[in-house]
Amino acid sequence: MKKEERKPTTTDAGIPVASDEFSLTVGPDGPILLQDTYLIEQMANFNRERIPERQPHAKGSGAFGHFEVTEDVSAYTKAAVFQPGTKTDTLIRFSTVAGERGSPDTWRDVRGFALRFYTTEGNYDMVGNNTPVFFLRDPMKFQHFIRSQKRRADSGLRDNDMQWDFWTLSPESAHQVTILFSDRGIPKTWRHMNGYSSHTYMWVNAEGDRFWVKYHFKTDQGIEILTQEEADRIAGEDADYHRRDLFDAIKRGDYPSWTLKVQIMPFKEAETYRFNPFDLTKVWPHGDYPLHEVGRLTLNRNPTDFHTEIEQAAFQPSNLVPGIGPSPDKMLLARLFSYADAHRARLGVNYHQIPVNRPKSPVHSYSKDGAMRIDNVSDPVYAPNSKGGPKADGERYPQVEIWKASGEFVRAAYTLRKDDDDWGQAGTLIRKVMNDEQRDRLVSNVVGHLKNGVSKPVLERAFEYWRNIDKEIGNRIAKGVTGS
Repeated sequence: MKKEERKPTTTDAGIPVASDEFSLTVGPDGPILLQDTYLIEQMANFNRERIPERQPHAKGSGAFGHFEVTEDVSAYTKAAVFQPGTKTDTLIRFSTVAGERGSPDTWRDVRGFALRFYTTEGNYDMVGNNTPVFFLRDPMKFQHFIRSQKRRADSGLRDNDMQWDFWTLSPESAHQVTILFSDRGIPKTWRHMNGYSSHTYMWVNAEGDRFWVKYHFKTDQGIEILTQEEADRIAGEDADYHRRDLFDAIKRGDYPSWTLKVQIMPFKEAETYRFNPFDLTKVWPHGDYPLHEVGRLTLNRNPTDFHTEIEQAAFQPSNLVPGIGPSPDKMLLARLFSYADAHRARLGVNYHQIPVNRPKSPVHSYSKDGAMRIDNVSDPVYAPNSKGGPKADGERYPQVEIWKASGEFVRAAYTLRKDDDDWGQAGTLIRKVMNDEQRDRLVSNVVGHLKNGVSKPVLERAFEYWRNIDKEIGNRIAKGVTGS
């Protein structure tokens, strides 16, 4: 029987090496030689293996799959990815928000739901979460919010007091905080949670008609959650519980899927709707804007190299293909810049040339040079030109994903409308959606968190915060913390 011939180890330059185990020394007991360039290469590379982690959403994992359109929504968008029968390759990354790269998957936290469609018109990225709302509506507070959820400057420890200090001084956070401390705050697995765009986006059809939309990816596995006690136990037993579950499910052929449904608002209705439809802290009632099915997302391939395919994946909300555009949501507009800039800082200016970030459609860009540039650039390197270089085609690809705006430059909150308030939807969630058992767990989760290091002045504000959401729940929380 012929002995299996294995590939010889080489240096990074492809040069064969003599040993995987021993350094080059003066005799078996002598000093190591500087000319052992293979040893030096191995040590130097090891010192540089880690790249900066994401800030936030550092801990996560993902998989590849496809999205297939099952219903006709061409009356609302001309985007090729959503035309009837279209099947598009996808990449998804799930994550927690506040935890570092090695933190437990089962901490109580919002989960990231970042999805890329490799469309025929370029990469389309929908960078969402597992909740339909967020803590803020103005990006000026985003950096401060994330710092409040991470670690103190003095001890390097997470701190419940600074979390509640920020939340209670930011009443717009009430809806998301209510969801966070509800059953939905800790999904059993990534496979058993929904995904949402959270933001409102614009769709434009082939005739130029505009619509506002919100995306809902409904899990086909059903919603399942972990209690706080279960999550704490699992965090101590397997910090990578969610990552492992997704990888193992796909490996055994149990492919998770989500059905995409959208809410659609006629363009002009946004001007007169009873609350600001672009407010990221609010949901659109389904009675006003019901769900319309679009298609199904299925995950069926694990990464073969976690670092190159998941850790270096760079999702950005500014990747919007023809027929899809942003809305006046201030948080979304800020993210159009911040995500791409974060990738430039973390991965380098040419991050889009990393294979997982490359579009499958042709690229005809005037971007050139920079660190780690891989693609060759050909002349002409400027526009406009008369030398045969790429030329923007405003007739085939007009900028139609637009809206009108006017007014003086101000630093101000959104203009209030009839039903704009910070507490109403959170209270409705508690009173109309949750059952008694779910309300009991909400109270228990909040009480447990508040009893862990929250200072008295912040506690008093927290009690009032919850009473503003729902008086009975607020009183129960206060009693649970103080005992009276």
